[in-house]
Amino acid sequence: MKLRVQNDRSDSRKALKLRESAAVMQPDVSERGDHAGNGSSATLQPDLLTRAPVTAAAAGSESSEVRIAMTGGPGESSGGASSRRSRINSHSHPHSHSHSHGHNRASESELDPPDSDLDSGEPSSSLSELRCLFRWLQKSLPFLVILCAKLVIQHVLGLAVGVGLFTTFLYVNKNIQTQVFLQGRHSKLQCIWLLVFMVSSTLLLYYTFLTETLYHCLVFLNPTIEPLGFWEILWAVGITNFIVKFLYMGMKCLILLLPSSLVAYRTQGRWLMLTEELGQVHQATAPVPLWFRYLVTYQETDGAPGLTLGVLLALIYLILKLLGLYGQWTSLLKTVRVFLMGEHTGAAATRGQCSEAGDACPICQGEYREPRALLCQHIFCDECIALWFNREKSCPLCRTVITEKVYKWRDGATSPHLQIY
Repeated sequence: MKLRVQNDRSDSRKALKLRESAAVMQPDVSERGDHAGNGSSATLQPDLLTRAPVTAAAAGSESSEVRIAMTGGPGESSGGASSRRSRINSHSHPHSHSHSHGHNRASESELDPPDSDLDSGEPSSSLSELRCLFRWLQKSLPFLVILCAKLVIQHVLGLAVGVGLFTTFLYVNKNIQTQVFLQGRHSKLQCIWLLVFMVSSTLLLYYTFLTETLYHCLVFLNPTIEPLGFWEILWAVGITNFIVKFLYMGMKCLILLLPSSLVAYRTQGRWLMLTEELGQVHQATAPVPLWFRYLVTYQETDGAPGLTLGVLLALIYLILKLLGLYGQWTSLLKTVRVFLMGEHTGAAATRGQCSEAGDACPICQGEYREPRALLCQHIFCDECIALWFNREKSCPLCRTVITEKVYKWRDGATSPHLQIY
């Protein structure tokens, strides 16, 4: 009897321990698949628990079977589960991390524009635009040639007049400078030829366009050009500018025709300089009536608003023109002062100073003719140093500044600047 009671007690203790272990070691849903797949658990059938009906019934209410983890010891059950979880998490984390990085790189590659060609130093878009422009020009070249031919044929007379005036100016200007450089050896016959050539060219031009009365522009009057559009104004202003140049170049030829006894070389340079300054002032003021008429009267067809706008534009043009003329007036006053008072580039050198300098001019390498000693005590011929100061402001030897301004027009040159406004 005592043996049966002891057996019952031992059986109840075993059943209680088995129930507690089953409750503790019951896996969750996520671990069941891992345990079943890895084969690390064993199943215990209810028929093995016939000696513990209470525990079997309690276990059967939750599950039809009990899984017992096959571990090395009692203290390793929880550690094994946690280690498996850490391995699963560590395996899934790199995969998700790499996937997210790949997704980010793909999105960045989609958002970022393609880089330009750094080696070439020029963006690919610019190259493509240049190629498109080149192809457009290549395709449009025949049409552009046809259009230019049409414009040339339509304005052939005006273009021929412009080319003739320009070549005449270059020819006469070069020859006048050559004759001034020759000083007393210049050819008077050549000067007469240049004067006749310019006068005949001017008369032929005005006779060809007699109905337009272009000569009115020389005395600040408006020509009878109808209609007075932009291109007609530009053409008339250009012709007038060349004619004014011819007028003052003819005056220079007359100065060269004067005998040297009346006009010395230094005095001749001052006359040429003054003539050029006066010519530039005349060229700047001649287009004013033409542009003023164009700006005011060309808008009369638009009514009062157009006329008001034209008057406003004409006033702005006059203000700008007066500012430009103020600068030219200042330059003209300096030229007149030099013309009247002369230039003090040095004093007359004595015979002793010439002998100490070697009795030879450093510029012409000949004997001194009217020697002049500069502020730096270097001695030169009067004509040689005057010719030098036509282009320079300093001494030819030591580069000491002698004059404040280069009076370059003393060599007979005429400004090629085309005054169109």
